[in-house]
Amino acid sequence: MPDSLPAFPSSSDPAQSAETERREILLSLRDIRQSYHRGGNADLLVLDDVSIDVASGEIVGLLGRAGSGKSMLLRIMAGLMAPTSGAVMWRGVALHGPVAGIAMVFQSGALFPWLSVQDNVELVLETQGIARKEREARAREAINLIGLGGHENAWPRELSGGMAQRAGLARALSVRPDLLLMDEPFSALDVLTAENLRTDLVELWCENKLPVKSILMVTHSIEEAVLMCDRILVFAANPGRVEHEVRVPLPHPRHRDDPAFREFVDQIYGLMTRRAPVLSEADLPEEVGAVPVSAAPVYVAIAPVTIGSMVGLIEGLAAPPLNGRADLPLLAEKAQLELDDLFPLVEALQLLGFAELEDGDILLTEEGTHFSTSEFDERKTILRHALLQQVPLAKAICTVLDERPNHAADAGRFREELCESMSPGYATQTLQTIIDWARYAELFDFDEDADQFFLDEDEEPRRTGR
Repeated sequence: MPDSLPAFPSSSDPAQSAETERREILLSLRDIRQSYHRGGNADLLVLDDVSIDVASGEIVGLLGRAGSGKSMLLRIMAGLMAPTSGAVMWRGVALHGPVAGIAMVFQSGALFPWLSVQDNVELVLETQGIARKEREARAREAINLIGLGGHENAWPRELSGGMAQRAGLARALSVRPDLLLMDEPFSALDVLTAENLRTDLVELWCENKLPVKSILMVTHSIEEAVLMCDRILVFAANPGRVEHEVRVPLPHPRHRDDPAFREFVDQIYGLMTRRAPVLSEADLPEEVGAVPVSAAPVYVAIAPVTIGSMVGLIEGLAAPPLNGRADLPLLAEKAQLELDDLFPLVEALQLLGFAELEDGDILLTEEGTHFSTSEFDERKTILRHALLQQVPLAKAICTVLDERPNHAADAGRFREELCESMSPGYATQTLQTIIDWARYAELFDFDEDADQFFLDEDEEPRRTGR
């Protein structure tokens, strides 16, 4: 079950629970699991034990990193995909496909290029069998509501990105759904356009002008979730699950420079960067027994973080005025980094032992500070040591290369091992990231044509020490 920090108004609060019970539950998910069969390997679990209620009168945010299964869960909610197990209920009735009361807005406007804005909006009404006069009127009403009045006859190619997204939103609103699902609706827009559309949508909601009862939106932006949502479900990955559920107590309109807003954003960052506790054998029940020494290592997926981006972040953190410590929200704002850009960088520094996280702040470790003050060759030595000491996959590759007389090893073996704990896409991504890091550190090299790791003559002696 998801947990909550005491600092947040939680769904477990009696007053909040009573309020939720008084409102109508539109959509209910119970114990949703989604997995993919992988031939001879164990099935890959993408979503696990997801239970969510969406009540009338609220904007709910699904906040999480790319790849955590948020968009997949949204398709399950829309009836576009059946879960492997679990129940999806719409107004108390099992959902087995799309229903008239749920509409969806995608990351782009998803407009048909051969139809005008008016015709694009009308098309979905036509499929519902609505008479021509009524659908024309409802389409114009939705277009005007969302700020596209005067562009009814424009072609999609004539629209800016923001206008195209407004047209997609108008199409969804024209069916007057009870629940509007939005899949990262502002992610493809520039900052100013996204902010304008976000503000307009919240104002319409607060003024009760939107013809919907509830909105559920997927986002990877913490500030966006806090700006718009009444309740935020923080998604964890591998497998995707609701890890935290928090309510936003701030009244609308919300302002980014409000200290209470900044504090709340900072707390969400703290939630999303908390590491799970590491269990030792002494923490395990006696009947479980010791973990066999020969057990295969469990590898974690590593995002495609470049050496250049890590060096840039380390140097920026080390320099005044940060001097080795920074508040993550402020760092993201100053560096203009989205959550999906910042978190992989931070996690890479954590993995290598160059940084630590504390209450939403990032701190350079002694090794990270040493890296920042070192010259180019010394930085290679530091990274080489970190890879061998902190990254099990890098150490495993080096062990095999050392054992082989020809100091070469097929990458396929490690790719298969990675696929035991992650998808093939993540396995390929993780292996490529390790290759890039190892090349910089001159730890080992990789032959793309032969799909093999190998050692240069000068690489083996360098691995024996700092």
